[in-house]
Amino acid sequence: MNILFVEDEAKIANFVRAGLKEHGFVVDYCDNGNEGYSRALDNQYDVVVLDIMVPGKDGLSVLKHLRRQGRNVPVILLTARNELDDRLEGLNLGADDYIAKPFFVEELVARIHAVVRRSGGERQNFLSVGPLTLDRITRVVTCHQQAIELTSREFNLLEYLMRSPGRVLTRTQILEHVWGYDFNPNTNVVDVCIQRIRKKIDPIDSACWIESIRGVGYRFRQPDP
Repeated sequence: MNILFVEDEAKIANFVRAGLKEHGFVVDYCDNGNEGYSRALDNQYDVVVLDIMVPGKDGLSVLKHLRRQGRNVPVILLTARNELDDRLEGLNLGADDYIAKPFFVEELVARIHAVVRRSGGERQNFLSVGPLTLDRITRVVTCHQQAIELTSREFNLLEYLMRSPGRVLTRTQILEHVWGYDFNPNTNVVDVCIQRIRKKIDPIDSACWIESIRGVGYRFRQPDP
């Protein structure tokens, strides 16, 4: 699943990001509320994990403005404060859950799965474009009902492309969302990973579902009407 994680405490952020990635999540991270709000508006996430006390817009303000914009993405609030008023305010503003610091990553993972299920995420667990189907819970990919063996990185990259068929994604965007940290922009890791995925799909369906956009990046082709 695609997670937006907004947290300004570096040690907590690094620990939680690593833990979520180990559980197979793709994590988009920022350390302030203004950027978090902008990313939540511009991108599609399965869950937003949002610290209440962040610079810029605080977490409750971000939540309030997202709901006013009609964004119903599940939001889990993080807080070091246990006062009842804070919890009630967050829930009244539309938070789906909250978790107090300190916490175990396993608990956060369980809460993420729970809010996705409650928000109707069972349907969203499957991506289907053309002959390809991707199960985001079991992490199984099939093409014409034939299973395809993918590494964790290949799975995350294919999922990212399939989430937005027809949309051109730059190599920089792919690096940020799939690898999760900054690479040399001239690296060819994206191209190598794309080639590996194609080699696994093409023997089953040779319709070239992952298209190269010269000088820009890649896109997952939309099926013909």
